[in-house]
Amino acid sequence: MKKLLIDLIVTSFEQLNDKYFLLKLFSNTPLPEILPGQFLEVRVDKSPATYLRRPISIHFVDYEKNELWLLVAIVGEGTRALSFLREGDILNCLFPLGKGFCVNNIKGKKILLVGGGVGVAPMLYYGRIIKERGGKPIFLLGYRTKTDIIQIKEFARYGEVFITTEDGTTGERGFVTQHSVLKNMSFDHIATCGPKPMMVAVAHYAKHVKVSCEVSLENMMACGLGACLCCVEKTIDGNVCVCKEGPVFDVRRLSW
Repeated sequence: MKKLLIDLIVTSFEQLNDKYFLLKLFSNTPLPEILPGQFLEVRVDKSPATYLRRPISIHFVDYEKNELWLLVAIVGEGTRALSFLREGDILNCLFPLGKGFCVNNIKGKKILLVGGGVGVAPMLYYGRIIKERGGKPIFLLGYRTKTDIIQIKEFARYGEVFITTEDGTTGERGFVTQHSVLKNMSFDHIATCGPKPMMVAVAHYAKHVKVSCEVSLENMMACGLGACLCCVEKTIDGNVCVCKEGPVFDVRRLSW
């Protein structure tokens, strides 16, 4: 798959809450094929302590506008530096990287997309792809509290949205694996991204109900090309680099 190392132009910056912001980036070069679940590596300028590029999931792709969306959580100096970007600024990016979610044989299938925290990011684009290809995406999104909830209207454009909050301020109280939708609906496939304990729990649920499941791992990925060995994950086939073999894996490959 073709990869680009290019400067993207910030067309929009939106602070969604105190944790997350949304960047929309325009490319002067036609965008290559991008699969849901793939990511890019961004160079963080104006941050002397940030030596390495930062991996960020591709949140959405708008081919008509030749635009990428990034949903970014402020977790350290690098992502905080990115939060100062504004319209017209330049962001140097290497993309698309990694293996994405399955996009074949979707027609007529009901697919559960489970996201937690910033792990909701790849689910928006995946939901659109599923709908465009004749499938039915169901979103199950987990947050700590209602002030963390973001972009529900965007998700609702493509499918039903169910929410959990740990404190019960919106949706059902508890974790995503406690939501009643898991008892009231059946699914043909499950995809998940978020904190590892959440993904492990979702994978165990999928195994219990005998449904195929893909997980998008969030290991630290410094180079994005399998060279630095920062993101090694143990699988049934031995250790692999998540950035090259993943970040999306069939859960049956993992030693969970």
